[in-house]
Amino acid sequence: MLKSRLFAVVVLALATGTGSGQQQMAPAPVAAAASDGCPAPGERRGGPGTGGPRAQGAPEQNAVQRPPATNREEGSSGPPKKRLLIWADTRNGIAQHESIGHAEAIIEELGYKSGLWSTWIRTDSNIIAKRPKTTTGDPASGGPSLCNVDAIFFLGHREIELSPEQRADLLWFVHDAGKGFVAAHTGLTAFESWPQFNDLIGGQFENHPWNTTNGRLIVTDPKFPGAVNFAKDTTIRDEFYQAKNFRAADSHVILRIDPSSVDMTKPQVVAADFPHAMAWAKMYGKGRVFYATFAHAEATWDDPRVQELYLGAIKWALGLVDADVAPNPIATPPAK
Repeated sequence: MLKSRLFAVVVLALATGTGSGQQQMAPAPVAAAASDGCPAPGERRGGPGTGGPRAQGAPEQNAVQRPPATNREEGSSGPPKKRLLIWADTRNGIAQHESIGHAEAIIEELGYKSGLWSTWIRTDSNIIAKRPKTTTGDPASGGPSLCNVDAIFFLGHREIELSPEQRADLLWFVHDAGKGFVAAHTGLTAFESWPQFNDLIGGQFENHPWNTTNGRLIVTDPKFPGAVNFAKDTTIRDEFYQAKNFRAADSHVILRIDPSSVDMTKPQVVAADFPHAMAWAKMYGKGRVFYATFAHAEATWDDPRVQELYLGAIKWALGLVDADVAPNPIATPPAK
């Protein structure tokens, strides 16, 4: 039953560009100050043939009057659910990972089952903007934007086409607007030519010297949301990424590879990349950022420990739970 639902979610997302089936109507834009560049409350962004946004407050011709959209379950009197955008642009076609579609479905399912967030799934990058545009350059008529989501779950790969304005908007989203950014596996390979993204995520992909292998993890912080199960069972099979330019001075290491469990004599192993962090959290301005190397294979995404870790990370990034993410640099072991 679960596999059927996961398959349906991915097919629906790829075929129509929609996220969770719960969201038949786009959530109303988040109220924002005019100075941040977001659409004002009630302003429609426009669409093909409209010539751009209509004037604020102007009636739409022949429009069907509907109540304002919310992100709240029908019949619920509680606060609106959070909005998560899964952004997985892999159109460059470099080393396509078969697990990405399954990963998107897993993250959507975690939000659906927990009831904590609604999900949009997108495999293009036009929506990474305060005011997204269609492929023709016209203002997009609806859907997600950096003005109406609360966090991004990022599974992009290598160089992704973003305009200078989009890049500035993404940095604003995390650093200034204080929103969340959670990246998994391939997310570390993205934007190697963009130094500010390195500052945001906290490192860059160096290589995966061990390919797919069994390894043990050292749990540096079992108190981070969702990490406790790794403290109970530290062995896992995956393609472990090695990070270069790791921002140890402003990152909180949660998991790292146990060097005694993998072959450190492999030619691509870079000793200078110590502490070989596998998961970390950090602040980027006002925003909460998390990265973990998991997961290369679909089977690893099915590991309850991996799912629990990302569930905890997303809750933290959305501001639903707190955690101590003060930098905890790991001392380099003495040379033997």
